[in-house]
Amino acid sequence: MDSIQLSVVHRLPQSYRWLTGFTGVKVEPIPLSGLDEDNNLIGLKLLSHDGTEAWRVMQQLKTSLQEIQVDCAVVEWEGQPCLFVHRCDESATMCRLKNVGAAIAEPMSAQYPF
Repeated sequence: MDSIQLSVVHRLPQSYRWLTGFTGVKVEPIPLSGLDEDNNLIGLKLLSHDGTEAWRVMQQLKTSLQEIQVDCAVVEWEGQPCLFVHRCDESATMCRLKNVGAAIAEPMSAQYPF
């Protein structure tokens, strides 16, 4: 799992839900007004890998999350493999990914005192 330690993961800015009839296979973005606790997902994508390597790393991350009983799925989104988890599992997911050595890219908002 050395490639996980070289991975940078970024949280996608939207909320998602499983497309009706395609749970675990296809997602769609949802508006803030349509949030449903049972079907509210966050998406994570890799910034550090492309192509086949990205799919392999995402499968490793998925396996790591399943080891702590976090339901997740790797789904193609906008041409890239993305890991989707329930919003209620976001904290556990981020903690686990950090513990296995993945870096989490966070949005920066710089405020300068001058």
